[in-house]
Amino acid sequence: MLGEWLDCTLDEQRDTSRQGTFASGRFAISAPGVLRLTPHRQRPDAHACIFSAAIHGNETAPVELIGRLLSALEAGTLTLGAPVLVILGNIPALKAQQRFVHTNLNRLFERGLSASGDEPDRARELMAEVDRFFDDYAELPRLHYDLHTAIRASLFPRFVVEPYADSDTHSEQWRWLAAADMQAVLHQHQHSWTFSHYSKHYHGAQSFTFELGRVAPFGENDMAALQPMLALISRLGEGMPPEAGATASVPYFRVQHELMRHGDAFTLCFADDTPNFTRFAPGTCLAKDDVSGEFRVGDTPLHVVFPNANVETGARAALLVAPCAPPAE
Repeated sequence: MLGEWLDCTLDEQRDTSRQGTFASGRFAISAPGVLRLTPHRQRPDAHACIFSAAIHGNETAPVELIGRLLSALEAGTLTLGAPVLVILGNIPALKAQQRFVHTNLNRLFERGLSASGDEPDRARELMAEVDRFFDDYAELPRLHYDLHTAIRASLFPRFVVEPYADSDTHSEQWRWLAAADMQAVLHQHQHSWTFSHYSKHYHGAQSFTFELGRVAPFGENDMAALQPMLALISRLGEGMPPEAGATASVPYFRVQHELMRHGDAFTLCFADDTPNFTRFAPGTCLAKDDVSGEFRVGDTPLHVVFPNANVETGARAALLVAPCAPPAE
């Protein structure tokens, strides 16, 4: 059943069991695209783990990665030792193989959300699922890895975004990320209502957004490059401490500015295929907006991440970041 759950989620006509067992635990489908795994024997080092994917429907590598985790559990080659909540976010967008249907789901994870529509309704459903899961395992450390791939190429193809929140990130996380072959870390500078931010801000979870390469159709992802990431989530699923690397081996960046689209006539002043983390010198014009005017780099060089001129008015068109020191060990 676990190996078929991804297909079942996309095939609404298929008759599926809502709950069942496998060699090392039991499963329950609590909502469309939401699978809870409970171990028969919980290990002492277990976290309450959330692994989410397809918050953007065209990002398929994380779905394939989770599929491999579930297949290993079902085959008995991996033993569940921690409670795990697996989430596929935007199912209609995943079926259509597009980023979203009406609006970006990964900007909607805020309590008190008043917007209506399919994606806001899904955000409310997923927030409630996260709340129930963490409440049910209040005695365990909380962890949420939200798995994505980026729209464009990147100078660091595999990188991590740390959401802004009052709670600290534990030093062990940086070592785990280094061992999982993450090539850069980006610290957010303010609240942004993403799914990983929700778990960190409201639940104090160790929570990150992972960018695991570039968007590609199913079957065309470089899964060999994600083997260290699979090892990380597998160890967490087993309730075992993951492998650790050197914190300082990974470059760190901090957001200095969010470039927003304010007007209808908005352009980014660099090529559409500019990779993430490209460096721009002081004085470079990065954007023109008919409402807010030009944006130029100040005295310190900046690197651009997630540039997208085609966002909705009022939305973020790019992050501008600068290198920073690694966290203390």
